[in-house]
Amino acid sequence: MIGYFDLRRGVRFIHEGQPYEVLDFNHMKKAQRGGVAQVKMKNLITGKVVEHNFHSSDNFNEADIQKLPSKYLYNNRGRFFFCEEKELSKRFDLSEEQIGLGAKFLKAGEVIDAFLFEGKIISVALPIKVQLKVTEAPPGIRGDRAQGGVKTVILETGATISAPLFVVTGDVIEINTETGEYTKRAE
Repeated sequence: MIGYFDLRRGVRFIHEGQPYEVLDFNHMKKAQRGGVAQVKMKNLITGKVVEHNFHSSDNFNEADIQKLPSKYLYNNRGRFFFCEEKELSKRFDLSEEQIGLGAKFLKAGEVIDAFLFEGKIISVALPIKVQLKVTEAPPGIRGDRAQGGVKTVILETGATISAPLFVVTGDVIEINTETGEYTKRAE
C-alpha cells in the first residue's frame, strides 16, 4: 500500500482502476485540517494529464507494471508502431497521446522500454536525451548578440525546435525529450 505522502515524482499507482504516474507533487497544510496533496498525474493508458487532491486518509495500490525492451519502427496517421526487441514478429502500436511530447523525437530503429499493465502494452519510456541530426537550419543573423539568439531548425525526425544561432545543417544536437528543448551540440 502506498500512502498519499508517498506519491512522489515517478511513482506509479492505481487510482479508480487505472494506472497513473505522478508528474508533480505538492503538499499543502490547510488550517485546522489535515494535509492535502496536490498531485499532477498522467494516466498511463490514455496519456491524459490530470490534477487531483488527495487527503491523508487516502491509500493506493502500487501499479504492477513490467518493462519490455522494444524497437521503434515507424509512424502513420498519428499511430506509432513498435516491435519487441527479441521477437520482431510481435508488433504493437500506440497513439501520439499515449507517448507524449517525446513522440516527435523518435528515430526508426531506436530501442526503448514499453510498459505492460495486466498483459497489455500501455505506454513507452523514451530516453531523457536523444541525439538527432539537423536537416535544415537557416543561417544565423548577424546583429545584437547581447542576448543569446535562437533560430528554428528542423531535425531528421521532422520535429522543429529552437536552437542557438551557431547550429548549422548537418550538426548532431542533443534534445531533452521531456521538454523538447535543445541541450547541447553533440561531439
